[in-house]
Amino acid sequence: MSNDTLPFTRKIRSFVRREGRMTAAQQRALQELWPRYGIDSNAMIDPAALFGRSAPLTLEIGFGNGDTLLAMAQASPETDFIGIEVHRPGVGRLLQALDDQHISNVRVMCDDAVEILQHCLPDHSLQRLLLFFPDPWHKKRHHKRRIVQPEFVELLAKKLQPGGILHMATDWENYAEHMLEVVSVSSAFRNSAGPGRYSEKPEYRPITKFELRGQRLGHGVWDLLFERVQ
Repeated sequence: MSNDTLPFTRKIRSFVRREGRMTAAQQRALQELWPRYGIDSNAMIDPAALFGRSAPLTLEIGFGNGDTLLAMAQASPETDFIGIEVHRPGVGRLLQALDDQHISNVRVMCDDAVEILQHCLPDHSLQRLLLFFPDPWHKKRHHKRRIVQPEFVELLAKKLQPGGILHMATDWENYAEHMLEVVSVSSAFRNSAGPGRYSEKPEYRPITKFELRGQRLGHGVWDLLFERVQ
């Protein structure tokens, strides 16, 4: 196997599994609703077979409690969504919400996003890839744990269709600067706002309770949108 075809193997994980307290309802949702909404990360995904239709596909990495993903899916029934989250309480919460609100255009995965991208997601299958408020690992000695690194960006480029959008958002200015620098040097992406610039928040990205709380405290939020070029 040549160096050009070697898979990207991340030795340092960008997350820590802080499981937290899982409610009885979340546990029950994981047990009962996973067969309907969950995707096991043991084989390549066929999106058309998975959703029973051919539609634009959006992937969100790290959906947290699922509120943003749920709102986007409700607002865009013509789009299919896959959400990845490693923390099971958030997964259980979203599964229950999907069932309660009869949402059919969302599927969920509970595993390392890098491994899913490498082994489960076909190349050029995504119209949009979302990374909202990832762990900033704000201490300098932990910056190596940040998920946005050059190798990760090139992996994302393989999964996005030409013209597809990589949308990132963070409330840490230093991480925003890091994201802007790392993605800007990739020849696979073009900054939708122009070189060195941040984007206005698109209407499709809901404002979370966490974000509203930060705004009240005077925290900024930076959105970055990059287009996958030919």
